[in-house]
Amino acid sequence: MSFVKKVVIVTGASSGIGAAAAISFSKEGANVVLVGRNEYKLQKVKEECAKTGNDLLVVKADVSKEQDAEKIIKETVDKFNKIDILVNNAGIVVEMSGILGDKVLAVYDSVMNTNLRAVVHITHLAVPYLIKSKGNIINISSVAGKMTMKTAPALAYSISKAALDHFTRCVAAELAPRGVRVNSVSPGPVKTDILDSAGVPISIESMAEIVALGRVSEAQEVADLILFLASDKAIAITGSDYVTDNGALLK
Repeated sequence: MSFVKKVVIVTGASSGIGAAAAISFSKEGANVVLVGRNEYKLQKVKEECAKTGNDLLVVKADVSKEQDAEKIIKETVDKFNKIDILVNNAGIVVEMSGILGDKVLAVYDSVMNTNLRAVVHITHLAVPYLIKSKGNIINISSVAGKMTMKTAPALAYSISKAALDHFTRCVAAELAPRGVRVNSVSPGPVKTDILDSAGVPISIESMAEIVALGRVSEAQEVADLILFLASDKAIAITGSDYVTDNGALLK
């Protein structure tokens, strides 16, 4: 797959799936826009991407803040004059909480602002440029949006991902006549720092016990799927959700 001279925005690019995707796009010739909140981690990813010799842009931003979202698009267009691919990867888990949780509304608002509202806003801002380039969008969802977890309820996170799945379908239908494809990827447990960052006392590795294949994915596995969907090899695919979960939904 070649993305030579393509301009790719990856949110949540400072670690995990976003970092793996950003590095992979760069290796395939893309000019990557790295978006994240952690400046130190962004710098580490930038150093990896820089090894390819392709042009880069680092934007320190919190996607849930409207001004930061506008900054992401403005700085990208100011530097590259176009956008070809948008990877909406930034997402958070605040805590494991169900409807009985004392902070249910606070958790809901925080998670939805980042996992859904920010995606809607950034997509809205990027779409005019994606229409010009006949580009595409990849939204990073989760199998959590397709299942319930009684032992470790993540109500807000699950709702945000279920909503993101339908957002993907709705936008895919709207933009198809304009030549823009929109798809999502739904991983199961992946070795990232999302739970550590949230202070959730559950290890990703322990989740191997709840999936059919008895393993947890590496971020690169998800990145490979993102690149496929963003490439011309997937030219006929839009409005689809690709599950890569080691059989989590089977259990």
